[in-house]
Amino acid sequence: MIDWIYFFDLCGTAVFALSGALAAGRHKMDPFGVLVLASVTAIGGGSIRDALLGTTPVFWIQDPNYITVILATVLVTFIFVRKPKRVPRYILPVADALGLALFTVIGVEKALSVELSGMIAVVMGLITGVGGGIIRDLLCQQVPMVLRTEIYATASIVGGICYTVSLHWGAADMFALLFAMSTALVIRLAAIRWHLSLPAFDLKTPQ
Repeated sequence: MIDWIYFFDLCGTAVFALSGALAAGRHKMDPFGVLVLASVTAIGGGSIRDALLGTTPVFWIQDPNYITVILATVLVTFIFVRKPKRVPRYILPVADALGLALFTVIGVEKALSVELSGMIAVVMGLITGVGGGIIRDLLCQQVPMVLRTEIYATASIVGGICYTVSLHWGAADMFALLFAMSTALVIRLAAIRWHLSLPAFDLKTPQ
């Protein structure tokens, strides 16, 4: 029987590795820079999660398949993206949105598997979903997407809540997983499409 959690975890690793590789390409990094950015984007959030949970060695050290997926994704990116035709601008945010949805659910599931509360599980899902992207953006000298007004972390939080509540109400694991991922993905894609954002905190200083 297919371990769907593991399968989606590897898919999320590939998607976030693609996101990191494309970001490196936009900043004209060398091949090593592309590999580094793809790696930290793909496994950064999960590494922080495992360190906080005390699950050591972290997941990618226990299972080299994650590194293999990252290397394969970077290689495929080099082969198929480095062509005269420019990569559409929407590819990077859409890949990032998909990775966010996948990793959010993986992070929640990992926390629930060690019998943590639903609230902590949602936080672990958020860290797993946004951690790698934060590191990627900082290395690219950009304000991390999660700290901007654009709806990003909110999508992860809602997806994590959907997964936790669905399981609590007795939903099948696969239904809960797909429902939560779809919810997070739809919210994030809607924010990208219609430029939805949260209100900015604007602290006015006296004149």
